[in-house]
Amino acid sequence: MACLTLEVVMGTRGPIPERSEARRRRNKDDGPKLTQAPSGAPTGLPELPDPDPLWHPIAADWYLSLRESGQAAFYQPSDWAVARYAADLMSKVLLSERGPNGQLVAALNSVMSSLLTTEGDRRRARMELERQKPAGAQLASVSPLDSYRDIAGG
Repeated sequence: MACLTLEVVMGTRGPIPERSEARRRRNKDDGPKLTQAPSGAPTGLPELPDPDPLWHPIAADWYLSLRESGQAAFYQPSDWAVARYAADLMSKVLLSERGPNGQLVAALNSVMSSLLTTEGDRRRARMELERQKPAGAQLASVSPLDSYRDIAGG
């Protein structure tokens, strides 16, 4: 069985770090090693419970989206239990007749951050999901630029 390691150095303050391909300086040591994983649904996930049929549709969609996200490759059973808790809490907030409670929304955002559900959360934890290249994608041709340069005499 393969062992996946994610060294988490959670920086909760400051700007979100740039993606590695967007950084200009590559010779400077940025601290702990960046963990990269492929985006999309990971293989070999444990059998996960389906969403509760009583959940709000947005909460059920969020829970199901975690199965299709690349960070799910790092989830343990306890993480899936936290995801179910977050989806249940989200459903209760969305179904509440009084509207969302600020403290509940803040708690929910915190739980979702701990599951690395946004790109900013993953970058702070020094984890990137490699974006899949579109099928048949090619680099743009520079020949028009060359011809303009030739015409301009440069």
